[in-house]
Amino acid sequence: MDKLESYRKAIQEFLTDYASVPVSNGDIETYTAFDMLNDHYQVINVGWDGYRRVYGCAIHLDIKDGKVWLQHNSTERRVGHELVDMGVDRQDIVLGFQFPDMRQYTEFASA
Repeated sequence: MDKLESYRKAIQEFLTDYASVPVSNGDIETYTAFDMLNDHYQVINVGWDGYRRVYGCAIHLDIKDGKVWLQHNSTERRVGHELVDMGVDRQDIVLGFQFPDMRQYTEFASA
């Protein structure tokens, strides 16, 4: 399996596993949205927590130019580290939510 396919597999496995854990409060559905043609991958929460509407992206990953871009993470999971544990090269992970000039100070790729 080539590197890109292994990254796709790791991302889909990670996000599917994350989405399979039910939200403990409210009536909230968690599901994955995979655009495999364009390499966009998300976990989305939709529902109600009492009278409060819950809607939004929990995790958003893209693959661009052979690298995994962590665009958004509103969870407590260390997504980059977990992807490394699943075989994604640390230098192929970009923290896209970090300001570009600050990425050089992370343990991941700058871009």
